[in-house]
Amino acid sequence: MPIHDPSAGAAHQADIAPAATPTEPHPHRDRPLRSFVLRAGRLGSGQARALTELGPRYLLPYQPTAADWDAAFARQAPRVLEIGFGMGQATADIAAARPDLDFIGVEVHQPGVGALLREIGERGLTNIRILQHDAVQVLEQMVLPASLAGVHVFFPDPWHKKRHHKRRLIQPPLVDLLASRLQPGGWLHCATDWDDYAQQMLQVLGDCPALTNTAAGFAPRPAMRPLTKFEARGLKLGHGVWDLLFSRSS
Repeated sequence: MPIHDPSAGAAHQADIAPAATPTEPHPHRDRPLRSFVLRAGRLGSGQARALTELGPRYLLPYQPTAADWDAAFARQAPRVLEIGFGMGQATADIAAARPDLDFIGVEVHQPGVGALLREIGERGLTNIRILQHDAVQVLEQMVLPASLAGVHVFFPDPWHKKRHHKRRLIQPPLVDLLASRLQPGGWLHCATDWDDYAQQMLQVLGDCPALTNTAAGFAPRPAMRPLTKFEARGLKLGHGVWDLLFSRSS
């Protein structure tokens, strides 16, 4: 059984269920999307302190209108949105390595938000902003079409029982929404350590007419995505990890 890493990516932004009515009805769904299942988590003292001290600067409020990202980051730069960053370690690593990019992290769980804020403070990162809200509503309401340079979805909850597969995050309606927010040539990078979910992702992403697979199937892990300790442990035990890298067609 793969070792699922809830700290590495979208472990909790992973449910398809009713939510607020979107402004852009999707022709392939008869009910709105919701991108998460809310689960309890303990807030550590360091996370709580980071929320208090750094939240006002780096934690953005949800709004049902397009955000002014230039004002939020105090600059103009290509922007990458990550759905469900878990405890934020990989997000902080990527942002530190790519100061030329701005990162919008969307996570509903407060301990993860606090943990990433702590990383921001300890590393002095200025190119991350966080929204503690449903990623689908953020994408539909706050992100304009064709405005993102990239989207990251790393290690979403696999919902490994067959009867729960319908709750998986990577489904056609969400993929179509993600593709619509990418600039021409922008990338969608997904990763999972569950074989059957990887196959499902490959099928769903491949079926989206707006996306093109940059590899002949699965892609080698791009250098931009750091190897987490959980992933390294799984690889030593012989478990697979699958990266999928698609780009928005022009």
